[in-house]
Amino acid sequence: MYLKSLTLKGFKSFAQPTTFAFEPGVTCIVGPNGSGKSNVVDALAWVMGEQGAKTLRGGKMEDVIFAGTSTRGPLGRAEVSLTIDNADGALPIEYSEVTISRTLFRNGASEYAINGEICRLLDVQELLSDSGLGREMHVIVGQGQLDAVLHATPEDRRGFIEEAAGILKHRRRKEKTLRKLDAMQANLTRLSDLAGEIRRQLKPLGRQAEVAREAATIAAVVRDARARLLADEVVGLRRALEEHGKSEHERHSERLVLQDELEQHEARVARLEQAQGGDAVDAARSTTHALESAQERLRALDSLARQRIALLGGASEQTDAAPSVTRSMIDDAGAELDTIRAGVGSAASALDVAVSRTREAREALDLVDEQIAAQSARVTAYDLEVSKLAGQADTAASKLAAARGEVLRHTNAMEASAARGRTAAEELARIEAEADAGEIGETDLDEAYELAQAAVFEGEGEIERLREELHVRERERDALAARTAALSLALDQKDGSAALVAAGVGGVRGLLAEALHVEPGFEPAIAAALGSLADAVLVDDRAAAYRALSHAEEGAMGRVALAFADPGVAPAAAPAIDGLTAASEVVTAPAGVLGLLAEVLIADDLAAARAAEERVAALDRPATVITKDGTVVGRFILRGGTGQQQSRIELFAERDRASAGLEEVRSEIERSRYDLTEQRAIVERSKEQSKQALAALREFDAQLAQRTERLNRARVQVEAATAETERLEQAAQKAQERVADAELAATEAKAALDAARAVPRPMLDASERDGALAALERAREGEVEARLRLETAKERVRAEEARVRAMERQFEAEQQAAADAARRAVIRRA
Repeated sequence: MYLKSLTLKGFKSFAQPTTFAFEPGVTCIVGPNGSGKSNVVDALAWVMGEQGAKTLRGGKMEDVIFAGTSTRGPLGRAEVSLTIDNADGALPIEYSEVTISRTLFRNGASEYAINGEICRLLDVQELLSDSGLGREMHVIVGQGQLDAVLHATPEDRRGFIEEAAGILKHRRRKEKTLRKLDAMQANLTRLSDLAGEIRRQLKPLGRQAEVAREAATIAAVVRDARARLLADEVVGLRRALEEHGKSEHERHSERLVLQDELEQHEARVARLEQAQGGDAVDAARSTTHALESAQERLRALDSLARQRIALLGGASEQTDAAPSVTRSMIDDAGAELDTIRAGVGSAASALDVAVSRTREAREALDLVDEQIAAQSARVTAYDLEVSKLAGQADTAASKLAAARGEVLRHTNAMEASAARGRTAAEELARIEAEADAGEIGETDLDEAYELAQAAVFEGEGEIERLREELHVRERERDALAARTAALSLALDQKDGSAALVAAGVGGVRGLLAEALHVEPGFEPAIAAALGSLADAVLVDDRAAAYRALSHAEEGAMGRVALAFADPGVAPAAAPAIDGLTAASEVVTAPAGVLGLLAEVLIADDLAAARAAEERVAALDRPATVITKDGTVVGRFILRGGTGQQQSRIELFAERDRASAGLEEVRSEIERSRYDLTEQRAIVERSKEQSKQALAALREFDAQLAQRTERLNRARVQVEAATAETERLEQAAQKAQERVADAELAATEAKAALDAARAVPRPMLDASERDGALAALERAREGEVEARLRLETAKERVRAEEARVRAMERQFEAEQQAAADAARRAVIRRA
């Protein structure tokens, strides 16, 4: 991991967007005073979350925004973006490059972003804490801070060491956890206080709950009482409705009977009107006769008036004529008048007889009508009784049909309710079975979620372990690389042997130390055995050695030692002594080099060498014993001690071991990176599985809630169906009882009706009335004729009397006229 680039926009003196590109290693920024070198360091601290304005060498946070110059106005915001190479996965994020951005506006608003995604300051701090970066990490040593580090107290140094060791994150987390624990403790204290307060309130609340339960019980009793009252009211209303229907049927029967009576009365009225019409005809006839009589009288008067006018007009000329009316004529008219008056008396007697007959005929008709009315009353009473009984029978039949219909409705409703109850019970059983199976499924889901969470936790722990292991191995790699480089630098000598090897002379293989492979732990012994020959040059054979030596002399390369890889003869076998190891057995090298070690034996330590000294001295040829730490024990020499400088062989061996270790560590690093990548993939899969398990668990919880709701609803439906079925059974039983009562009432009503119909219906005989009515009509006609005759006789009497009086007046007038004429004649004659 290293800083890859830094981009500044409007930060302090960087008005124009400026980007610094960095490479792995050390990067130096050089410039005169005031050129903005420290601003770059401030930008690094600021983008990593620094919140102190004084740390950024300012009075307030808005001072980091470019304030403007005489030629350029101030900017409205400052933005810094830091790109970090994360190819080694040092940052806990799945990106090979991580860009952290921070933007500050003049209004005080601030934004943080990771790879362009808006985030919180805490997210930036958590991201950088694992890598040792951040605003509170001492990876940035600004101006004046070096002196603070040098003069730090032991406690401050301890803090620096802890931060350098990477435990600041954990300390921060610890502090945060402690704050949470303190807050939790405060909440617990508050909760304890609340619990005590609630416990003090529980007793009165319990009493209130008891009162509430009693109130609920009373309310239930009241509701039940109201329901019973409403049920009684419904029963009363039904009874009233039935009685109303019964009375309505009776009124209908009465109306039919009254309708029959009305029709009979209307017929009687019609007959009476017809009878009254006969009287009117009689009256009209009498009036007609009276008018005719008056007409006759008027005609007689008109004739008489005409006669008198004629008499008066001719009196003056006929005074001597004979009179038109004589006394005998008046006497005859008087006799005729007496005759007519005698006819009036006989007509009046006839009229009295006719009236008496009419009265007798009417009385007879009234007697017949009374008999008919009595018969009609008996018929009406019979019909009314039959109608009443028929209405009662119909009402009873209707009640029976209604009761049977009610029984049928209750039966159907009971069967439907029972069917609903069975359906609800089946649904309840199915839901309970699902619930039982769901409990197993819930256990499986819980186990799957817990296993996924455990896998995530274990995987994250493994990632943390692999990351720590990777960091350790990287530090080990760096140490081995540095040691290898240092050993290579130490072995890179500038002497004749190196110059001869570099000259590329034919037959020269290289340095002798490079051609040896010594088992670990024996390097000091082999270096002591070879001595100065450890710096020798290895050549193919003796001829190649001569050529190389000549080349060295010609090139003035200094003194060189040459060892033959192929000496031409096989080296002698090393002597075998218990407790000692032949040097040729721990070295892999050409035969010539092994020949140099043929008489060298290696002991574990100086004590072992001394113990084997006599046995070595007893050998046929001289041998040298050398301990593993390089102490030489010879027949005439003993060389050893401390402070001995490492030989080239030891350096080569150590370099080879360091190189081998470096390669091994590099392989382990690659393997660790691969394992880390694989583990991250496993963790991601585990997280995905955890998310899926959690989603499945939540979905199961939602289904469980729905199932619980359905279960409760099914239970309520089962209970309601059971209660409804019981209620309908009771109602059906009561309805069946009402059916029995209705059947009994219908049977009784029908029996009463049949008994009433078995009695013969009274007969209405109106035949006598026709004869009485005809007799009354004949009597009325006779009475009218008698009245006409009487009136005619009376009118004739009046006319005759008027004629008699007119004749008398005419006779007197004629007598007077004759006297006057005689006097006029006497006078004329005189």
